[in-house]
Amino acid sequence: MNIITPVFRIFDVTKAKEFYIDWLGFSQDWEHRFGENFPLYMSVSKEAITIHLSEHHGDACPGSKIMINYPNLQEYCNLLNAKDYRYFKPSIYEAHWGSYIMEVTDPFGNKIMFSEPKTT
Repeated sequence: MNIITPVFRIFDVTKAKEFYIDWLGFSQDWEHRFGENFPLYMSVSKEAITIHLSEHHGDACPGSKIMINYPNLQEYCNLLNAKDYRYFKPSIYEAHWGSYIMEVTDPFGNKIMFSEPKTT
């Protein structure tokens, strides 16, 4: 089985944890620093989704985008909106290719497109 783990560039650990853990509901798997006063590299996951977050210059370009197939998207959207996150109020739209889409943008410009195929 091939597993792809995207890496997103972050600039503020507190803001990253507020977004990914407190709001999106990911869990922190682990974090690593080479020593005192070094950048953070950490893993967060939710169900079968894993994303690495890095403060290391050169690890990734800010403003990247990933798409995640996600069932029960309306339920997840409702849950996120109920948390009343100050910086984002997601909604769902129907894409022209026949999927429902919810896009969120983290505090560093990285985008996550959650997609659920439209059932007929």
